[in-house]
Amino acid sequence: MTDPTRPLPGPPEPWAGAAQPIDRGGPPWFMTEMIAAEPAFGARCVSRLAADGSAASLAAELRRAAGSGAPVVVVGCGTSEHGAIGAVAILADAWQTAGLPGPGPAVAQAFEASLEAQGGLCIVISHDGGTWATTRALEAARAAGARTAMITVSARAPGARGVNLVLETRERDQSYCHTIGYTSPLLAATAVGAALTGRPVDPEAIQALMAAGTRPAATAAAESIAAGLAGTRPILTVGSGADRGPARELVLKLEEGTWIPAASRNLETIAHGHLPSTDASTGLVLLLTERRARADRVDRARQVLQAAQVIGIQVGAIFSTDVAAALDPSLTPIGRVVVPEAPDLPAPVAALLATATPLQLIVERLARLVGTNPDPIRRTDPRYAGAAATLGG
Repeated sequence: MTDPTRPLPGPPEPWAGAAQPIDRGGPPWFMTEMIAAEPAFGARCVSRLAADGSAASLAAELRRAAGSGAPVVVVGCGTSEHGAIGAVAILADAWQTAGLPGPGPAVAQAFEASLEAQGGLCIVISHDGGTWATTRALEAARAAGARTAMITVSARAPGARGVNLVLETRERDQSYCHTIGYTSPLLAATAVGAALTGRPVDPEAIQALMAAGTRPAATAAAESIAAGLAGTRPILTVGSGADRGPARELVLKLEEGTWIPAASRNLETIAHGHLPSTDASTGLVLLLTERRARADRVDRARQVLQAAQVIGIQVGAIFSTDVAAALDPSLTPIGRVVVPEAPDLPAPVAALLATATPLQLIVERLARLVGTNPDPIRRTDPRYAGAAATLGG
């Protein structure tokens, strides 16, 4: 096992894209090790981006865009799109806290952004820095006169060429079922938000929050949820507020890592026409850690969970402490991971970093139960390797 407290390697010199992980034949997978490494990585990443000045530089770009009324778009695809969704939640909150004018940043899927480019400031997220659609979005943004920034593992990545500002997260995910690749942009946005508001975040608080999702009680709860989901098809994920991005990321991780079909629903959306497709063979995971407008979210969540109970859906959850206290355990019969509130961190930071490791651990444990190796995302099968090659990935 890799020492979870030590830095992970970055890309080689000269730069090369991440190779397909070797098949270890059984757990611990590389994904297992990446989850264990995330808390210490989180503290290092936030500290580095504050110390090297790149977080402050991107905060200055955001202030300039706000002052000129220029649009700000954050772009990604795959896991990086979900990282972009979370980054926008963090940056929008910091934007409001800092009292900046205008609507603040918006998120765009990379391919769509490449077709609808505009000026202003374009921030792209690509863990390895070589994603085709993200590179295309960057090129389109530059052609439209936009300033560009990139959050990636290394400024040596091919996609970083010609970018005005690069935030280097430095440590590369060792699994294709990205975990570090998801949290890296969330951590970068946390550092930028702190620079924008002038309210530093404590790296030790970041580490403690992320570690809470891997403690024995959380691990046992994740294993219980995984056991309850093992026979279900499909698995639905539900979130509200800042929890919507993690709910979407959980879908991707489930489909990459366990090959089980999954779909994400907003908390209110699931109550509008989707329930007729569900029954006792359906799995559902509700994420509810967002503390803004919490009373309304909890009340609606209770109704959704009661409806699921009537149908017999197999329900698990990731809840913050106060949410768990407000919702009866009978509403989450296959288990619940309970994470800290982290009141000293901005609301979206607390929600996004608290849910990251638990959602990943649920998937990793479910992969063990259903007998899949999450690391190569099925590319050891020639059909899926061929499909990936056809798509250029």
